[in-house]
Amino acid sequence: MTFTAGSSLLDAVVLSVVSLEGTYGYKITQDVRQVMDVSESTLYPVLRRLQKDGLLETYDMEFQGRNRRYYKITSNGMILLDKYRSEWISYKKSIDKILLGQAQGE
Repeated sequence: MTFTAGSSLLDAVVLSVVSLEGTYGYKITQDVRQVMDVSESTLYPVLRRLQKDGLLETYDMEFQGRNRRYYKITSNGMILLDKYRSEWISYKKSIDKILLGQAQGE
């Protein structure tokens, strides 16, 4: 069974993957697929939107005779990622309380 993820969670995962190092679209897709089911046709519009919103920037580098587009997180992207991480911790605690029966204050 898999849980469906909303667009905010996908944005957070993409920003987190890109924050580790400048990387290209196919590699981002592979990294994101380790935690959620996402197709390249879903991911590339997300990358374009995050770039348009000033959260990612791109640069091209030659790889085996072809240009490859790389993505890098911006300072605004890092600010949003930090917010997502903080919200994730809080959200996870709330879900854990219900699903795992954890008492309040643990």
